[in-house]
Amino acid sequence: MRSDKRRVLVVEDDPLTARAIKMVLEWDGYLVDCAANGLEALNRLRQMEAKPDVILLDVMMPVLDGQQFRQQQISDPAFNDIPVVVATAANNFSLDAADYVQKPFQPQELLRAIRSQT
Repeated sequence: MRSDKRRVLVVEDDPLTARAIKMVLEWDGYLVDCAANGLEALNRLRQMEAKPDVILLDVMMPVLDGQQFRQQQISDPAFNDIPVVVATAANNFSLDAADYVQKPFQPQELLRAIRSQT
């Protein structure tokens, strides 16, 4: 269990997957906020008092997908320095990110990718 409280923003449209990810990360000592799509994530980032240490980003989502989210995140100096870990089942995407985890993933894979950025 981690003793320091790092923050993760999980951007995932599937509620069961988001809940499972949140449980794994909280068990490891992270503070976790979730957003169901890229637009919701951008709105949360703009409203947060303390920005997250890392963003866990799905690629295929409604409203604003991972690619569109990442473009807007990079262009905003308020949070363009937050590292992104992509978690996706998609194989055919090109997205600038600090790390990737392929869905379905084991909790250890997720934690390794998140820990490497915090």
